[in-house]
Amino acid sequence: MSGRSAIVLENVSFSYNRHPVIEDASLALHEHQVAAVVGPNGGGKTTLLKLVLGLLTPSRGSVRVLDRSAGEARSLVGYMPQHAHLDPKFPIRVTDVVLMGRIGHSLPFWSYSRLDKAVAERLLRDLHMWEYRNTHFSELSGGQRQRVLIARALATEPELLLLDEPTAGLDFAFEAEFSEMLKRLSEHLTVVLVSHDLGFVAKYVNTVVCVNRKVVVHPTADITGSVVDELYGESMKLVRHDLFSSTGVAPCMNS
Repeated sequence: MSGRSAIVLENVSFSYNRHPVIEDASLALHEHQVAAVVGPNGGGKTTLLKLVLGLLTPSRGSVRVLDRSAGEARSLVGYMPQHAHLDPKFPIRVTDVVLMGRIGHSLPFWSYSRLDKAVAERLLRDLHMWEYRNTHFSELSGGQRQRVLIARALATEPELLLLDEPTAGLDFAFEAEFSEMLKRLSEHLTVVLVSHDLGFVAKYVNTVVCVNRKVVVHPTADITGSVVDELYGESMKLVRHDLFSSTGVAPCMNS
């Protein structure tokens, strides 16, 4: 494992309107890890990503990203939000959405270079969306939109990639392809994804960051039923994934 840290939080707390969301969180992730952030709704998962992005400032503690402050590192971070803030009535093409990730790399005045267009084409082909390149984004299915937004995040050529619910809406076949993509990406960058699907996490991710106001890091192999119950604050029924993973537990519903 590389000795360089990708993300370091030291005693970080954050509140919305005096309501604590993250409390005294410390965390260290090294380069080239693939880590999943899990926890209940409202537990602080998206807030944690925004602190890493420098979009939020902790009320206490410090956040370091790629050996810089979170704000200084922002240009080195690719981000796919949980919900795309794109007007569905705006007739923007798939290629144009991906090219948004090249802003800052591209020529002035929203002109895109030949390299920018080549990067967009490569990513759309990798994600099996090239045939939709001239389709309006609003005409895509939910899973197709997810693929395009992942491509946009990768178009920034980041050193750290943050994905908020990237597997939502993806079919089973592409989920397997996505896991292979994570393995390839981890060879040259760090990936942190938020997921509610602990089955996916158990099969494909080696580090789990449990967030429910407090932040605790576990190897995936340590995610047992009791850990899940403590994280979600209630007993959960578990579905075994032994055929797919040696660790394999995932919550499917409340007991």
